[in-house]
Amino acid sequence: MKFGKEFTSQMVPEWQEAYMDYNLLKALLKEVERFKLRNKPPATPARLMRKLTLYRAFSGLTHFARNGHPTTSSESDVESQAILVNSVEENGSAGYETTFLMLGEEGAEYELVYFRRLDDEFNKVNKFYRSKVEEVMTEAASLNKQMDALIAFRVKVENPQGLFDRSAEMTRLSMDVATSTAALSATTPSGAKASIHMDAIDQEGGSISNHEQSDEPSEGAPVKEKIQTTNHSILKEKPNSIRATRPAPLQILNRVKINNTVETPRSTIKGFLNPQPTALNFTRENLERVERKLKQAFIEFYHKLRLLKSYSFLNILAFSKIMKKYDKITSRDASKSYLKMVDESYLGSSKKVSKLMERVEATFVKHFSNSNRSKGMNILRPKAMKERHRVTFSLGFFVGCTAALIVSLILIIRARHLLDLKEEGAQYMENMFPLYSLFGFIVLHMLMYAGNIYFWTRYRVNYSFILGFKQGTQLGHREVLFLGFGLAVLALASVLSNLDLEMDPKTKDYEAVTELIPLGLLLLVIAILLFPLNIIYRSSRFFFLTCLFHCFCAPLYKVTLPDFLLADQLTSQVQALRSLEFYICYYGWGDYKHRRNTCKTNAVYNTFYFIVAVVPYWSRLLQCLRRLFEEKDPTQGYNGLKYFSTIVAVSLRTAYSLNKGMRWRIVAWVSSAIAAIASTYWDLVFDWGLLQKHAKNRWLRDKLLVPHKSVYFGAMVLNVLLRFAWLQTVLDFQFSFIHREGLIAIVASLEIIRRGIWNFFRLENEHLNNVGKYRAFKSVPLPFNYDEDEERDG
Repeated sequence: MKFGKEFTSQMVPEWQEAYMDYNLLKALLKEVERFKLRNKPPATPARLMRKLTLYRAFSGLTHFARNGHPTTSSESDVESQAILVNSVEENGSAGYETTFLMLGEEGAEYELVYFRRLDDEFNKVNKFYRSKVEEVMTEAASLNKQMDALIAFRVKVENPQGLFDRSAEMTRLSMDVATSTAALSATTPSGAKASIHMDAIDQEGGSISNHEQSDEPSEGAPVKEKIQTTNHSILKEKPNSIRATRPAPLQILNRVKINNTVETPRSTIKGFLNPQPTALNFTRENLERVERKLKQAFIEFYHKLRLLKSYSFLNILAFSKIMKKYDKITSRDASKSYLKMVDESYLGSSKKVSKLMERVEATFVKHFSNSNRSKGMNILRPKAMKERHRVTFSLGFFVGCTAALIVSLILIIRARHLLDLKEEGAQYMENMFPLYSLFGFIVLHMLMYAGNIYFWTRYRVNYSFILGFKQGTQLGHREVLFLGFGLAVLALASVLSNLDLEMDPKTKDYEAVTELIPLGLLLLVIAILLFPLNIIYRSSRFFFLTCLFHCFCAPLYKVTLPDFLLADQLTSQVQALRSLEFYICYYGWGDYKHRRNTCKTNAVYNTFYFIVAVVPYWSRLLQCLRRLFEEKDPTQGYNGLKYFSTIVAVSLRTAYSLNKGMRWRIVAWVSSAIAAIASTYWDLVFDWGLLQKHAKNRWLRDKLLVPHKSVYFGAMVLNVLLRFAWLQTVLDFQFSFIHREGLIAIVASLEIIRRGIWNFFRLENEHLNNVGKYRAFKSVPLPFNYDEDEERDG
């Protein structure tokens, strides 16, 4: 793979604008190369070159200076130097400027343009890196305070009366520090051992940043290392003189309060009534909650440091590659001086991130993995998603089985002339078809989701970060297809097993075992979904169930993007939810042995027919109200009004389907038209970020991931058409060749397809918003809340 493609693939997607634009610089070098080729002097004949070489070799001709002495290599380098790189001040910030010294040569303007753009790219990268390092240093200081509070909290929990043997405690701490220092020395590179003493100091106090303000060289200045410690004793170099420190002072607990680390409906209601942070309650349960939250904060912080280190390495490598390419094209030796400047700059010489990573590792190993370094590093390091060949093989197997079962189903229907049995066919469609259509809706949604994952990955949409998946546990499109086609095989096999449309002539009923197959399949799917053992993607199942629970408990949980995105998916699965209701009615009160039911004449069933259809929209409405209350964003209020109008429209359409009449028809038509227009406008403008009149891409947006604009216009038109699929329910379109239940299933399937298309552009817009704000990490709420006023007074 060429470096340009490798460089792009290794970028942090949300920071792609902050990386060096390698392709642009490469294109500028192409211009230089084309000019060189156009103006290349005619080649000297080989024979003449041979004579010239021999003449110079034996004539004793060498490069002499004017004083008669041979020139040294350093003097020759200075004379042939093509560029000079100087540091400059730009808008109050340090930058670099390259002076091109070969302006007298023909075609120098091409190289001048190249170096100007090269400087712009380097200054951009250097400035971005400096700003991000400052951010992590600030965050490290905050984590320092959290660790001090955690250690004091631990002491308070383990020694409620505050009584302990001081001499024994000092001895234990000294041994801990000495042991951890030796362990770190064995596993740390020699260049990093200067920071081991700092790690040892902080392992009991929890410090990870130590407020290093001047361990970095200023631009061009010598390196000065100044290590400051707060509330700690400085360790001597001799092992025998190691002096341990006491744990973080317990007085720190007077200035902190515990945040709500685990949100529950009860805590939400309590927080609404009393929004003040919870007073400290020194129980082991609270300690475990605080440790869990702070552990997650350290993992996320370490991930951020790893990405920053990768950002620095990749950009330095890119500048090295592009300058070597420049030297090759122009036959100059400019890369040496330019890369020397890169190494001496903040980007190349700053060691803050590396040192901070070492301190985070030492602190995490000590406090969160019981000094087990291998265990701690396994938790800290991100886990890559493994490609498994058996998933690909199983997927192909299930796809083949699905195709074979579909063909078998078609052939059996035609061979038995089942379409000619009008009365039995109608009975089957009324009773059995709604049971099996549920699995069809689920499989179709999974196929659309797998397609979304494929295209998100192709266009570098960081869907795992946006959806909040735990790193290394997100499912790829192959895994989702594997699950979807596996369910399709089970569903189609169940359909074939009780496809008989005629009763047993002796018993005048159907086989009870085969009639219970749909219910058995549904129970099997639910059992797999709830199965607690670590098989069949347990982390993904748990994530789905958690989001589902949050949706149904809205607004008692803080609304996150996965929660409201799942609620949006449920709004497109109204017919699937009604099928679940039909399962309960059919097998609970119906005569399944004779394929008869009285569900649609049951008042309770009809009441829940309304409720089930409204539940997803009601959940979204409550989520919008919760966000309106927390964020004070009026947009959430308008979004809530949109869902309220949809609730009204769905209720009136349901009433019309149960009570035919012209009045119901007119009211359902008007309400549905208003809801559909509002929802369509919201989809295109707010969720997709399109229809921007003054954007660079007219009627689209400034940035597009898909290179073909026609895709966006086609998606907008398709969204409008599929939004108005409800026309069938209001206008009562009838087709002689299809049953009413089949028509309802088709309309529901079109809505699922619309939702699948919506998902891609919704996450694309969210990704571009993250890119615009360089937002590549999720914020983890910290467990302790510091009273800054008291801290300043102290």
